[in-house]
Amino acid sequence: MSNLKAIKRENTSSGSNNKLRADGLIPAILYGGKDPNQNISVEKKAVKSIVNSDTFLSKVLELDVDGKKEKVIPREVAFHVVSEEPIHIDFMRIVAGKKIILEIPVKFINHPDSPGLKRGGVLNIVRRKVELKCPGENIPDDITVDLAGTDIGTSIKISSVRLSENVEPTIDRDFVIATVAAPTVMKEPEKPAEEATAEGAEGEAPAEGAEAATKDGEVAKKDDKNKDSADKKSEDKKPADKKSIICFYLSD
Repeated sequence: MSNLKAIKRENTSSGSNNKLRADGLIPAILYGGKDPNQNISVEKKAVKSIVNSDTFLSKVLELDVDGKKEKVIPREVAFHVVSEEPIHIDFMRIVAGKKIILEIPVKFINHPDSPGLKRGGVLNIVRRKVELKCPGENIPDDITVDLAGTDIGTSIKISSVRLSENVEPTIDRDFVIATVAAPTVMKEPEKPAEEATAEGAEGEAPAEGAEAATKDGEVAKKDDKNKDSADKKSEDKKPADKKSIICFYLSD
């Protein structure tokens, strides 16, 4: 649980608030419970380290207001439109026994133990946060989803997730949090090293035969070429066909 120190502020005018911001403080308000609302300010340096996290608006903090410690939860943060620096925070007191509605982030664990993900499946996250109704004294940091044993085609629903005591989703139906979807191209399981070596050795043998066949083919081509050349030369040396000459004798 993070601790924050706060200071009471009496003046709530815009000029006073701007001066606080210039001094490295953030104007804030504390409300809820039986105590009256209090205008306070907190150190910007202490808040900036946690304000940008996904869990800030569902994180239980211990607020020390001039020595009086109270458990609170941030409910709203206002940011500057240009610098995006936090300029105001609303804190709500946590009252034991009273339930509040919060969006709790989903956390996925044991990715390597999922057969579906091992085979190239894809984790399709449908809900990164789930709205829960929680007792003030039992607010979970996250919703943990165990991916061990999940295969391709598995749908992970809220009913399969173990929630803290007296914590329940605000949606009545059994909704899907994530699925393990099939990849575009299925990934073949890895083969043992011995099988891979044996297959590699078998694959090399035909290569030698192929090389020999290639050489024989080259020799055969050379022989055919030589034969064609010899035939051509033989035809060139072949004597030309003899022409018959017929003589006619004329008598007087």
